[in-house]
Amino acid sequence: MSRRFTPSVVTANALLSGEVVYQTATGEWSAHHHEALLHTDPEAAQAALERAQTQGLVVVGAYLAEARMGKTGPEPLHFREVFRTRGPSNYAHGKQTEPC
Repeated sequence: MSRRFTPSVVTANALLSGEVVYQTATGEWSAHHHEALLHTDPEAAQAALERAQTQGLVVVGAYLAEARMGKTGPEPLHFREVFRTRGPSNYAHGKQTEPC
């Protein structure tokens, strides 16, 4: 039996910087989770993921990450994805210097 679909965003890492990025409604990539397009249709989510996986000169490791709609946009559901929104954990820089 297949697993029930949960609304998801497409996420990956930017090839040149390694930054965690999220696919937006325009197909561009953003470093901000709340700017991601939340897919509620499994076929549309899979199609978006497949398009992302063809962008090997821009991003690597694209996958679907479960999310829900929040007040300002999609919010991650899993601890790993919450952690990824905060940036590198080796020392405070980048997203970690911004207020939550």
